[in-house]
Amino acid sequence: MSFGKDLQQEREKRGVTLESIVEGTKVSMRYLRALEADDYAQMPGGVFNKGIISNYCSFLGLDENEWLQQWKSSRPQSDRDLVEFAEFAENVKRSRPQRGPNMRRRFWGAVLMLLALAALAWGAWHYVLKPRMRGTDTSMPVSASRNASPH
Repeated sequence: MSFGKDLQQEREKRGVTLESIVEGTKVSMRYLRALEADDYAQMPGGVFNKGIISNYCSFLGLDENEWLQQWKSSRPQSDRDLVEFAEFAENVKRSRPQRGPNMRRRFWGAVLMLLALAALAWGAWHYVLKPRMRGTDTSMPVSASRNASPH
């Protein structure tokens, strides 16, 4: 048997569905299916895999440390570090936005928003603030109006 099949057997022995594990652990169904199928390429990689296995085992009441050890030993030592790094790198690559048409649209959208904001600020200054400032500049100071005689 394989590690994933052993986990699946333990889950079925306890009469627990994958759906209930998803509900209880908030781990994605696709990751749980990949785990039980030993399809680690579909899993997020690295420490995330350990977290998924730990949550799965904890939900079923299994000894997490024992199963994590079994998971580590089920993979050849030479491949483990390389595979974990490759999985981690692939996960990072998937989570980063790709350059291309979407990035250009975002850039031009941001430029357009900045131009609209600048136009709005200029309009507020030109049509609201500037006339008010001009109106206060042409008025006579309070002290001068008191001293002026009403002749």
